[in-house]
Amino acid sequence: MSSPYNNKTPMKIAIFHDYFRFIGGGEKLALTLARNLNADIITTDADRSLISKMGFDDVRVVSLGSLVRAEPLRQMQATYKFSACDFRGKYDFYVFSGNWAHYASRKHRPNLYYNHGHVRVFYDLREQMVRSLGNPLARLAARAWIAGHTILDKRSTARVDMVVSNSEFTAGRFKQYLGRDSTVVYPPVDTAKFRWIGDDGYWLSVNRLFPEKRIELQLEAFARMPEERLIIVGGSDRGEYSGAYARRILETKPPNVAIVSGLPEKEMIGYLGRCRGLVATSRDEPFGMSVIEAMASGKPVIAVREGGYAETVIDGGTGSLIDADSRAIVRAVKEVSRGLPKYREACIEQATKFDVSVFLSRMRAMIEEGA
Repeated sequence: MSSPYNNKTPMKIAIFHDYFRFIGGGEKLALTLARNLNADIITTDADRSLISKMGFDDVRVVSLGSLVRAEPLRQMQATYKFSACDFRGKYDFYVFSGNWAHYASRKHRPNLYYNHGHVRVFYDLREQMVRSLGNPLARLAARAWIAGHTILDKRSTARVDMVVSNSEFTAGRFKQYLGRDSTVVYPPVDTAKFRWIGDDGYWLSVNRLFPEKRIELQLEAFARMPEERLIIVGGSDRGEYSGAYARRILETKPPNVAIVSGLPEKEMIGYLGRCRGLVATSRDEPFGMSVIEAMASGKPVIAVREGGYAETVIDGGTGSLIDADSRAIVRAVKEVSRGLPKYREACIEQATKFDVSVFLSRMRAMIEEGA
């Protein structure tokens, strides 16, 4: 089969992605890959306004239809839609991105699965999710759904031809739970878009309002530092698991913490370029694209010493790696603030290792190999 980069006979590629309901790293990755491979996106829910805010109006998007809002019915419906769809004969190669898109793997080959971190509630976050449900019947239903869907998840991922993981940490966890090796290709950041603008005196946090992001640690830390400001950029979701957590965050945030959501890309770049630094507290974050975007803006990062953060942040060089503790955040904020100028160039240099050009080169090689 011909290379996707041969001008005479270009390969037709489809990228299946779960849905576009948030502006997140997975969504940016799928759209970036689609644009550069001239590929179509096949998805379920597709909020065109969000895609526009991310700057990808030119990418072709095919929707399999919208999903119900309630969890886990939404995930079950997504599983069905990807399993039932059939685009055989229309494309030469298929890429699956997200937690549910790989259910299309049975009918669509040759293929490649880009693993952003897999379905954590089926594995390492299972008990945490179940315990978060207040209703005993809901907990029972959740356990039944998780048990059944875990079987389907393992069966589906066993069918994909190639697996690419977004970090060494994610690859290790995929091997542990799914029993398969994978190749690491770090997600793309268009580092040229980001720049140091100034220091407007606020710290930034970029994450969805989900329990695994441990935003409560940030609130506790900044409640102890009323002289500092924190802006959290992140949307929430409906459903008992994430919705209730988001409501608690909104209700308990101290006065020096603000929460905004749905920012266009240009505004997001501005927030990064003007912040003092980034705070990241996600539990075992598979990668953490906002960390790279912050460093590309010349901003230091304070991150927990877990997951992908340990692969991207240089402790003492581009910021500080800390324990998951609010007092540790306080200490790091004070320490990093005293030495801000020394981080700028080191952060920008580190970010270039994760530039979009590196990602595209690696992914093209993987697709050519798989085709």
